[in-house]
Amino acid sequence: MAAVEHPGSVEQSPPPAAAVVADPAALGLAGFGITTLVLSVFNAKILNGAGEPVVFGLAIAYGGGAQLLAGMWEFRNNNTFGATAFTSYGAFWISFWFLTHYDAANIGGDAGNAIGLYLVAWGIFTLYMWIASFGVSVAVNVIFLLLWITFFLLGIGEWSGHTNVGKWGGYVGLATAGAALYTSFAVVTNSTFKRTVLPTWPISRPLAKAAFVR
Repeated sequence: MAAVEHPGSVEQSPPPAAAVVADPAALGLAGFGITTLVLSVFNAKILNGAGEPVVFGLAIAYGGGAQLLAGMWEFRNNNTFGATAFTSYGAFWISFWFLTHYDAANIGGDAGNAIGLYLVAWGIFTLYMWIASFGVSVAVNVIFLLLWITFFLLGIGEWSGHTNVGKWGGYVGLATAGAALYTSFAVVTNSTFKRTVLPTWPISRPLAKAAFVR
């Protein structure tokens, strides 16, 4: 006997499965790490500053574009920290490209104060992201620790006019790039091998809470 459908009844189909999105952190960290590495070589005065324009293509395409994409995918993954970090630093590198191409020529004699303010403002943002990173992993925490120090050193160097302070910012920037590239390497390698090959030392929630709540 055939089943009788009640008038107005609608058969409920299961909701479609959410599309799987690969972890965009490996891409975002690589874009950040490579661009930071190349710029920091010039900030540390390891190479002649005449070669610094090589950074600009990286800043707009890899540090900027790739990180923005990583940030958008982190929004899709419901990762507030990753989305905020990658989108913001992607925008930083794009703004850096505009600064070097257009803004710096219009600042004139007050460039040290203006660029110093720009860098310190990013240092403030990075400082509170470092605090938030205590809920992520030791590897990510180290990146943000080194990065806010880098921004403040570079900013103070611009403000004060002391090139050695900015030079130290370049060296800390190299360490920041190394930490970012290691973490990118760990994420992509662990994902490929489906096991922990390179540790990032995730921080448990109780430990993160204990760091700030007494």
